[in-house]
Amino acid sequence: MRKSFDGLCGLVRSQMGRNPVSGEVFLFLGTRKDALKLLHWEDGGFVLYYKRLEKGTFSFPAAGPEGNTYPLSWAHLVLLVEGITVLKHRQKARYQAL
Repeated sequence: MRKSFDGLCGLVRSQMGRNPVSGEVFLFLGTRKDALKLLHWEDGGFVLYYKRLEKGTFSFPAAGPEGNTYPLSWAHLVLLVEGITVLKHRQKARYQAL
């Protein structure tokens, strides 16, 4: 959790093969799973959000097929940051533009 803007952008490019200025939110979890950083590009610059828990750990989903990347929806990201674990869920069908 020592990396800042430039270090995290380097990880996004080299390890994930993604563009850090794409508008996606990139989440980085500490090894003890009690701290996380969110990196996001907005018009004019990067935003870095850092949260460290005083007690407990973040629960993270199982690894995806790409290795250490986890595609998350906005709803799942908010639940993860707030520490809410959903054991069983069913999402109703919603319109998605193709």
